[in-house]
Amino acid sequence: SSQEAGSNQFIGWEQDVPKIMATEIKLFGRWSYDEVNVGDLSLEDYIQAGKTYLPHTQGRYQKKRFRKALCPIVERLCCSLMMHGRNNGKKMMAVRIVKHAFEIIHLLTDKNPIQVFMDAVQNGGPREDSTRVGSAGVVRRQAVDVSPLRRVNQAIYLIATGTRNSAFRNIKSIAECLADEIMNAAKESSNSFAIKKKDEIERVAKANR
Repeated sequence: SSQEAGSNQFIGWEQDVPKIMATEIKLFGRWSYDEVNVGDLSLEDYIQAGKTYLPHTQGRYQKKRFRKALCPIVERLCCSLMMHGRNNGKKMMAVRIVKHAFEIIHLLTDKNPIQVFMDAVQNGGPREDSTRVGSAGVVRRQAVDVSPLRRVNQAIYLIATGTRNSAFRNIKSIAECLADEIMNAAKESSNSFAIKKKDEIERVAKANR
């Protein structure tokens, strides 16, 4: 009867359930979080791998100070990609761009793209910056150390900004530009916008010690 046929369809499905449950969580179903580690001791608490299938958790990370440190690092990249009015809120687009970029990174480096991106974030943020110290109209710059959270924030911001600038009015797609930027930042190449900016900021800070 049709009822039996309907129940037979689900028999095979029930047998598959344990297999599905047993599989590990991978980003986009491809990239494993297992061998990913943060080399920089000071940034360990602020770079979360955050085991998710997609960098789209819909968490409320801006409600409280420092809560954004708990946001998965790849999701933070997605959020900072959707800037400039015309891209606001288009998170699915940002996720797709990151997915393509990670594929390109894997093809070119043969490494786990999550690890490459984490290295890029560790290298991309300035360690020393200069702030304005002034009273009564006399303003001078004073060199200060940068907190770990700000280093991560700056690195992600610089990577996203560099990507956006290089993809604008260019034949290259934004995913290709993002992949280039991340790979260059990971190997501390000066072709990376983030590394250039970081060096510039640190150079200015050194002059103002």
